[in-house]
Amino acid sequence: MSGNDGRITRHSLAALALAVGLAACGTGEGAESAALSTGTVGRGSLRITAEATGSVEPVRQVEVKSKASGEILRLYVDVGDEVERGTLLADVDPRDVQNAYEQTVADSRVAEQRRAIAAAQLKRQEELAEAGVITEQELESARLEDANADATLIRAKTNLNLAELQRADVTIRAPLAGTILTRNVEEGTVIQSASQNVSGGSVLFIMAELDQMQVRTLVDETDMGDLRAGMEATVTVEAYPDRVFEGVVEKIEPQAVVQQNVTMFPVIVQLDNASGLLKPGMNAEVEVLINEATDVLLVPNNAIVNTSDVGPAAMVLGLDIETMDLSEFQSASRFGGRMAGAAGRGGNAGRGGTPAGGGTTERPQFGDVSPASGQPPSTGARGGRGTGAGGRRGGGFPTAENGSVPRLARRAVVFAVTDTLPGSLPEPRLVEIGLNDWDRTEVLSGLDEGEQVALIGAAQLQARQDEFLDRMRNRGGGNPFGGGGGGGRGR
Repeated sequence: MSGNDGRITRHSLAALALAVGLAACGTGEGAESAALSTGTVGRGSLRITAEATGSVEPVRQVEVKSKASGEILRLYVDVGDEVERGTLLADVDPRDVQNAYEQTVADSRVAEQRRAIAAAQLKRQEELAEAGVITEQELESARLEDANADATLIRAKTNLNLAELQRADVTIRAPLAGTILTRNVEEGTVIQSASQNVSGGSVLFIMAELDQMQVRTLVDETDMGDLRAGMEATVTVEAYPDRVFEGVVEKIEPQAVVQQNVTMFPVIVQLDNASGLLKPGMNAEVEVLINEATDVLLVPNNAIVNTSDVGPAAMVLGLDIETMDLSEFQSASRFGGRMAGAAGRGGNAGRGGTPAGGGTTERPQFGDVSPASGQPPSTGARGGRGTGAGGRRGGGFPTAENGSVPRLARRAVVFAVTDTLPGSLPEPRLVEIGLNDWDRTEVLSGLDEGEQVALIGAAQLQARQDEFLDRMRNRGGGNPFGGGGGGGRGR
């Protein structure tokens, strides 16, 4: 996935007085001589795409073969020629089929005469039988001869029709309007019949319609939930690096392809090639638009913390978790996401503070993958894959009436820096987030443009998770989110 537009600025404030905060905690932890890294809530755009590489190929391509065997006498076209349907392409030596045709013409004439004679003889025999001159057996023989003559005539006419077709087959004509891509024979080459040879015969030409092209590419199975037929796609080729070709996802083939232990699915992107710039075999880079958000609030991914990870994140920032009441975040982690439509893209603070969705999500354990984000629960630091946060990526949802893809918002936590003075500590705040890419996450509510948020490294958070659990167990079964007793949280 990739994202563009919008920019998040980062800077560092003065070092926090972590020793003071930890002393108030009474934990005896040493002070950390680290500067607080922060990012600014900015406004920009996210464009979530699936990217892959493939090759350009014609939508319709045919092999031109000959139904007749023999020597190529004349070629009328060369590679690159554009031809119309029915255009003469080549002549095959017609002597064999001409001889066969003349023989069937003669056989047909003989059969016609034999049929006429047999009919006349049958008429005479019937007259003689009525006069009692011949026996019934002689009359039956005459009738049989008449039937045999009729069958012989039908057989001769059938052979004549076949010979006429074979005589026409020695002139090779274009089966469709298109461009000659390859020519596999030269004048004097002896070819095999496509209809009479078990190997399928000789291929004379390969031609294709180049007005419509397609790119066949392989997409990783992790992105398949985002893709569907009809999605917009852009294609670039090395020959025209500054030009973008517009396309659409035509088909997603059902059979997976495994390459180097990676499971991928063939995706066909169709392109209009009226300009004639695209050529078969060109290497192409495909970018399929999955979802986008314009003019929204954005924060760095590593400013976002799952609600279940507030405690370890607070420890990373030097906050006193012994005196913090984290029950608000505990209850927030039990709610499912709400649908974030076009009206929810502004990201104004305080809008839609409570999820409207009635679903529930299982609270992830430390080290598990969050079902809401598809990311490890440590933090969103460069872990986003362009997901419509809430359990499914944007492309997996039905299309809304306006053509956009609805997406789920989910609740998360950021640590807002409200005071930049030395010794000031950030405070946790519930926010609703939407789309995210590798670097940034869309904030639907809970923050204002220009606010500062603390950035937390994934490794730092992971290191504090076990320490947080151990501390909660040492409290004698206390609630790790504050608010008194409740069972301790086990790993």
